[in-house]
Amino acid sequence: MEPPENAGLAFETAEKIVFRWDSTASEEAREKMIFEGDRHEVDRYLQAVDEIQRSMSSTSISDDQDKVISAIQIAMARLEDEFRNILITHICPIETDSLTDPSSSIHSASVAGGAEEVEDANGEEEDDASLSKEDGLLRFDSGASSASASYRSASSIREIDLIPSDAIYDLRSIAERMISSGYLRECIQVYGSVRKSAVDASFRRLGIEKLSIGDVQRLEWEQLETKIRRWIRAARVCIRTLFASEKKLCEQIFDGLGTAIDDACFMETVKGPAIQLFNFAEAISISRRSPEKLFKILDLHDALMDLIPDIDIVFDSKSSESIRIQAAEILSRLAEAARGILSEFENAVLREPSKVPVPGGTIHPLTRYVMNYISLISDYKQTLNELIVSKPSTGSRYSGDPSTPDMDFAELEGKTPLAIHLIWIIVILQFNLEGKSKPYKDASLAHLFIMNNVHYIVQKVKGSPELREMIGDDYLKKLTGKFRQAATSYQRATWVRVLYCLRDEGLHMSGGFSSGVSKSALRERFKSFNAMFEEVHRTQATWLIPDSQLREELRISISEKLLPAYRSFLGRFRGHIESGRHPENYIKYSVDDLETAVLDFFEGYPVSQQLRRRSQ
Repeated sequence: MEPPENAGLAFETAEKIVFRWDSTASEEAREKMIFEGDRHEVDRYLQAVDEIQRSMSSTSISDDQDKVISAIQIAMARLEDEFRNILITHICPIETDSLTDPSSSIHSASVAGGAEEVEDANGEEEDDASLSKEDGLLRFDSGASSASASYRSASSIREIDLIPSDAIYDLRSIAERMISSGYLRECIQVYGSVRKSAVDASFRRLGIEKLSIGDVQRLEWEQLETKIRRWIRAARVCIRTLFASEKKLCEQIFDGLGTAIDDACFMETVKGPAIQLFNFAEAISISRRSPEKLFKILDLHDALMDLIPDIDIVFDSKSSESIRIQAAEILSRLAEAARGILSEFENAVLREPSKVPVPGGTIHPLTRYVMNYISLISDYKQTLNELIVSKPSTGSRYSGDPSTPDMDFAELEGKTPLAIHLIWIIVILQFNLEGKSKPYKDASLAHLFIMNNVHYIVQKVKGSPELREMIGDDYLKKLTGKFRQAATSYQRATWVRVLYCLRDEGLHMSGGFSSGVSKSALRERFKSFNAMFEEVHRTQATWLIPDSQLREELRISISEKLLPAYRSFLGRFRGHIESGRHPENYIKYSVDDLETAVLDFFEGYPVSQQLRRRSQ
């Protein structure tokens, strides 16, 4: 033990050093910072503080405790200022290159937007659905571009040094003395206040706005889509780099100086920003559901799912348990929102009310919208197969309800829940299309409408490897059979009555086949054929088959039935007409004329254009 007189001298020397740097009493002390000057002076000041702390328990000066306490208070006030100044000096936000997440890859899915053109599975450009109904259940604004990337990533925590090692040494030296003198709360408050401002600066660079849950829910969805993409990139950087590096800094400065002090300082710094960060995702998870939101919600879900292991590492302490719980609850709500939107989408497809027939029997906007939508769904098959555990709930069995299609799920044994949902969506889409075919007054056009739309469904399935794999070849064969059956029904409804004019029955006079041909009956037969063909040509040239291959196949099928029958009829009876007066009034078409005329079918020509074509 030091002799009492030496202890007193040491305290007096230490006290003079502390008083010399009392900023309340010295202009020089106010203008200068100890830790920005000579290292020898830094060491002298810290030794002086150590000496005064030792004096607190020294019995040799127990009668002068007030003097010691005053010195300690002045020293702690000075160290607090020095602590704050060192932190502020290194408050720079993370450098831009550190804010880049190399693993980041963004789904570009968007079901709502401008009236853009997308390329369909046949390689043709198509104007995607632009039907918008204020009181309808679905809104068809544009096709969704297929996503090519996934949020699943192999990246993990990537800590960086926020403050140089020499500054960390000084901060730890100050913190150790403040904490041992009973100034823990002041130390934590100063640290948290300054470092939080650094985190806020990094947030601004990342584009993270201070939005309440109410603010987020009041934004238009188009605005939110952009903010979601930005949030996903920012969240990765925040969890894996920014928050992780803040935690590392707390450990470098405070680890070992007391029980869980580093955790307390870390939470003082990042709890507010972390809540701000997660509030955005929470607002999206509880927002009003609609079909166009599904893919961004799945993007958020995938990104957060990918971050959960890192969140558990960065926020691993008892004091940060609330952050872990909030993240897990948001993930659960996002999953529930995705399931709910899919179920509501199925109901919306079934109940979509538009009954105005599309001109020319072409592809209905609902068909384009739904098939583009489920093509995008297939891009998220990994996530959705994890989220969906039950079969569709919308009339998904032999119910006998005329407003709901029947479906036997036993036929789909072995398929994933998502595959069953996608097939069910196609089933209810066809059911709705059947209803939309009813307003067509011409049965032929109704069959053409069904053929066009089911063919489009088949082509979209074939054009997506993921969708085709899930739907399966067996169900694809059923769909193919359905549009071929519709094509056959169209031909029957249109051409049976036309070809009926080319039969022999009713043309021979009584008395037997050899008795001769009734020229009047033959002339009426040619007139009937001409009138029927002209009506079919006039009408069906305005109808539209958008798919060029399907259009050509149907024309060939028509020609294979029509041309041989007409050629045969003409060959048998031409002489009877040409031997009479004005044969041109009855034999108006050659076989070549019919073949050429068939090429006009299903082009969607307006009547005015047909007239121009005839006059050329």
